[in-house]
Amino acid sequence: METTSRVGAEGAPDTATAEGMPAARRTVDGYLAAPFPWYALDDAFAGPRRLMQVGTAADGTVQHGSIGHGDEPSVRADGGAEKQRFAVVVTVASSPVRHSGDGTGVLDATTVSSAAWLAGSGLLACTWPPQMDHSLRDDWLAQQTETAFELADDLDGPAWSVLSLPVDGVPVPFHYRESEFGWVLAGSAHGGVHIGAYGRGMSAYGLGFSVVGDITTYA
Repeated sequence: METTSRVGAEGAPDTATAEGMPAARRTVDGYLAAPFPWYALDDAFAGPRRLMQVGTAADGTVQHGSIGHGDEPSVRADGGAEKQRFAVVVTVASSPVRHSGDGTGVLDATTVSSAAWLAGSGLLACTWPPQMDHSLRDDWLAQQTETAFELADDLDGPAWSVLSLPVDGVPVPFHYRESEFGWVLAGSAHGGVHIGAYGRGMSAYGLGFSVVGDITTYA
């Protein structure tokens, strides 16, 4: 899946930008531009929620985005990251192989594997073994990212198990895997979207997902 830019930033503060528009407002505008519904944890989760970022294709079409729950994921060399409790839900628009809107190329199809890859890479972005030297992090991240891509491309492989979780109150099968860094899962929802999720410190087994009625309440 080809994405070339991001609208908004993880944990964007509600401050004025150079264009005079609050950062939080710009973030939610990216979500409002999506032609598909957004998913988050259902009402059983009572903790804090926040918009993180959206990803767009070369022609500016919104393809996916993330909504965070619980602690804000971060890399902490003091080992504090292990105490974090968070879950991030990634919504990915389902689409076939197609030409880009600007006519410059072809966009890959987006599938459940796309959701698994985005969730896996999202978990890696907030993971860093505290004993690792800074100079080795790029090599480690490149190796782990390639592994995450290969795993996402083989959802029927031995690294994954099947976990049934409710989506809008209906049980849906998800591909699920755990690692020393946290957990990742991916499945399909209604409305032409796939759901990916990753987290740490929160059990995936008790989660449920539901469509977001009003995304502006997250701003």
